[in-house]
This record gives sequence, C-alpha cells and structure tokens, in this order.
Amino acid sequence: MVSEQDIKFMKHALSLADKAELIGEVPVGACIVVDGEIVGEGYNEPITTHDPSAHAELRAVQQAAKQVQNYRLVDATLYVTLEPCSMCAGMLVHARVKRVVFGAWDAKTGAAGSVMNLLQHPALNHQAEIVSGVLADECADKLSRFFQKRRKEIKAAKKAKKLSAEG
Repeated sequence: MVSEQDIKFMKHALSLADKAELIGEVPVGACIVVDGEIVGEGYNEPITTHDPSAHAELRAVQQAAKQVQNYRLVDATLYVTLEPCSMCAGMLVHARVKRVVFGAWDAKTGAAGSVMNLLQHPALNHQAEIVSGVLADECADKLSRFFQKRRKEIKAAKKAKKLSAEG
C-alpha cells in the first residue's frame, strides 16, 4: 500500500535523479529511510566515476550502512525511481532491506518483478516487501525525456561528423 510517506520520499528520490541528469548520468535517484528519516541517498554515477557498480541504490545503501554503523539495514526502506537491476537487488537482499519502493518499471533489466524477482526469490534467505509504481509516470517520464534527448544529441553528432568529413 502506498502511503503519504512513500510519495514524499519518492519525490526526494526524483530530486536526486535530477542531480544524476545534471552530470550526464541516467537519471535515477535513491534514498534509504529508517524511522521516517533519510539515512542514505545516492544517484547514478557509473559514467562519471568509471564504476559500473555506482548505481543510485548502491550509493544510498553504502551511505546508510555507514550512518547506522551496520551493514544490515533490517528496518530500512529504499525509495528508488527505477526498478532495481539484479546487481542492486542482490545487494539489497544481502543488506536485508525490509522494503523496496520504486517508481518506474524496467522491462529490460528489472529484478523486482519485470524480468525477474530476485528481491522475493524463495531460495534466498531474505525477501523484501516490494511496493511498485509510486509516482511511476513522473519517474518514467524523466527517463524517457533523458533518452530522447540523448538520442537527438547522438544523431546530431553523427550528422555533424558526416558533414565535416564531406566538407
């Protein structure tokens, strides 16, 4: 069930996604909440840091674990604008995150129900509660606009390169 708190913290995750977009990253933002307080946050940084693991969820969990001084986040809720991938879902299982709340579904790499559901796999020793589709349209629109803009930029660069080669 979606609460007012879920909406509040998803809006915060969306603001973190804006930070990712400002530095040319895929706009995904995440925050970790314990007892109504943000204890960790992050946004995508794999391109700028040259680190394929620098996803928003990973950054948020790392910060939260340091903040609470425990690698287990048993009473935590993760808010993330895009359905976690398998890498992030595996990390969330290891961290024992209680709840995962996400906005947009990821039909290509989603591991919370789209492609697979690693967060609730019965063979694993932890299953997280999943709440999906919170501010889904806002989250999906942000990603769609980003990729439309990126495709236009790539097309323009190819056209410019072709023109300079001809000229």
